[in-house]
Amino acid sequence: MTDRKISAKLLAVAALVFASQELAFAQMPQQQPDAKAFKLGKLDIVALHDAQFVQPNDGKIFGLDHSPTEVADLLKAAGAPTDTVTLSVDALLVKSDKHLILIDTGVGGALQGSLAKAGYHADAVDEILITHSHPDHVGGLVQDGKLAFPKATIRMSEAEWSYAKANEKLADVVKVIADHVKTFKPGGEVLPGIASVAMSGHTPGHVGYQITSGKERLFDIGDTVHSSIISLAKPTWAISFDGDKPEAEQNRVKTLNTLAKSHERIFAPHFPFPGVGYITAEGDHFKWTADDKSE
Repeated sequence: MTDRKISAKLLAVAALVFASQELAFAQMPQQQPDAKAFKLGKLDIVALHDAQFVQPNDGKIFGLDHSPTEVADLLKAAGAPTDTVTLSVDALLVKSDKHLILIDTGVGGALQGSLAKAGYHADAVDEILITHSHPDHVGGLVQDGKLAFPKATIRMSEAEWSYAKANEKLADVVKVIADHVKTFKPGGEVLPGIASVAMSGHTPGHVGYQITSGKERLFDIGDTVHSSIISLAKPTWAISFDGDKPEAEQNRVKTLNTLAKSHERIFAPHFPFPGVGYITAEGDHFKWTADDKSE
């Protein structure tokens, strides 16, 4: 796909993401492929970069019940620009002895290039696990009106597939992938070594994925959190992306508390690439520490 086609697709999908929530984004930087590989027990894991959104600090996305000035104070304290909020869009590749598994597909920006950079081809992916059906997680399933990963089974929770099919803005994606989707009920093993975990509030069937190999674990927490600054400093602040905001806030606080106590390594697809690291508690808020092994 040419750079011009990629940019056009990114703009179209990103517009869908934000228009569906009556939002707009400030700008979208040039998308560059990137891949960071690391081990999890006997598994080979690769964080894959897809896109990056730069969104305005205008009170319409983060801290809905708070002013842009309050959000700016959090950003300033973290040494970040105060007029925008940057979110990465990334996916996770898991290679076992039997499967090549992709968790989420981004908007379909630099993902294919990142996959190639990691030494893999789309035809080799035989399983795709979806955390939820927002376009910045399923947009990469389709390329030029066809399956981007033609040999893969696509798995998502029953509730999420029903939600996706009812979303008119996803009609084109649903039509292409429908015959390749298999659903599950959250809470059990979806593939060997990978269990689904219900993460309520963001979308009706939003899940995370617990990956285990031997004594090592990695938890893909999906969109439980978005900004590595705001979501951790003020986890009870509402974000426009969450469908059930009170439920999402409750789940976010509960999950962050659990992760801070367990010191479990996580993957957060919207945190700064590669999005792998740890949550720690600091008083009434939380802090992100990237994992040096995956940088």
